[in-house]
Amino acid sequence: MTRIQNIVLVHGGFVDGSGWQGVYDALTADGYRVAVVQNPTLSLAGDVAATHQILDGLDGPAVLVGHSYGGVVITEAGNHPNVAALAYIAAFAPDKGESVDSLIADPPPGAPVPPILPPQDGFLFLDREKFAAAFAADLPAAQAAFMADSQVPWGVDALAGAVSVPAWRSKPSWYLVSTDDRMIPPPAQRAMAGRSGATVTETPGSHAVYVSRPATVAAVITQAAEGLNGNPRA
Repeated sequence: MTRIQNIVLVHGGFVDGSGWQGVYDALTADGYRVAVVQNPTLSLAGDVAATHQILDGLDGPAVLVGHSYGGVVITEAGNHPNVAALAYIAAFAPDKGESVDSLIADPPPGAPVPPILPPQDGFLFLDREKFAAAFAADLPAAQAAFMADSQVPWGVDALAGAVSVPAWRSKPSWYLVSTDDRMIPPPAQRAMAGRSGATVTETPGSHAVYVSRPATVAAVITQAAEGLNGNPRA
């Protein structure tokens, strides 16, 4: 296999790709070529197309990384021939026919419920006053407030987008469980990681673990790349 040098990062709902900067900095410092997809989060098909646009331009294989809803995107987009492996960061990892809607439809008793406001003209936002506790509890208050005030509208069509062929069935995957997550409960993360056969790492952290612990996230992505390169890191 051609050596893995490319990393492609896909963000989730309510945010944009700028949250990946710490992970980007850590990976590029290690010599990887990193691209950040600015997926519009209007529909799954549109986000897969935006991801494919980046993958089409690569000069070799890549690890495709998704956070949160970005996990749905990489599960579908990961069938692209330039994708060698998948890395899920506190992310949804749906099976065939599943969507965010179906995965969150029946939360277990006592599980945290994300403070998603009723749709406005087909778009969703998190309650600003509850954003920090739900999404970014381990970030400085000012940074969490900025994220709350700079939310990207998340299209309801994206939540309903169902996966047709899950890429994790044919490609190796890694999964980082964020153990303090109050958006996707850690037990749900573990269950999705387990059924996908992913190599699992756990770390304390909120849903915004990719922002609060960029070195840890970068290490998981590096494990995926180096494992495929025949040089697994402990």
